Amino acid sequence: MIEIPSDLHPDLVPLAFLIGKWAGAGVSDFPGAEKCNFGQEVTFSHDGRDFLEYVSHTWVLDGEGNQVRPLESESGYWRIDKDRKVEVVMVRDQGVVEIWYGELAHQKPQIDLVTDAVARTAASGPYSGGKRLYGYVNSDLMWVGEKSTPDVELRPYMSAHLKKVVTPEEVAEMARNLPDMPDDGIAFFK
Repeated sequence: MIEIPSDLHPDLVPLAFLIGKWAGAGVSDFPGAEKCNFGQEVTFSHDGRDFLEYVSHTWVLDGEGNQVRPLESESGYWRIDKDRKVEVVMVRDQGVVEIWYGELAHQKPQIDLVTDAVARTAASGPYSGGKRLYGYVNSDLMWVGEKSTPDVELRPYMSAHLKKVVTPEEVAEMARNLPDMPDDGIAFFK
């Protein structure tokens, strides 16, 4: 279920499905880089203004699913206009700043983005641009990223399946708002 916070800027209602803290795992595979499974935490938050703040941290996972070391971090700001056009400004820890443009799909929570501008520091690796697809599927957030370099054509490089993180405070609030149920709980389903 998608909840729309009462203090959300009205322009952001179409992006409400993104809001919250998400966690999960994915795969990373790109020529010249280590192929690995990774863990990820993503947060989309708002403060009442006309943008969502975005923060993502990923880390390499070993064969048992334990964190080995950081992989990538990025942060930025997401906006949407009245025509469902999405713009994202993103900064990555590798020394890359990107401007992304895209669109929210018609009648489904899915966003396609493409880089419009890329700026790199001298320390960053080769990178020409990318595409991303974000989708809200069965209450989960899924995404796939593609990238290109001067030597590698645009191709998928990362994807992840994320679940909404529920805090202890949110669990307590849910418990306070539960309807009256019979002691055995079974009658509730009859």
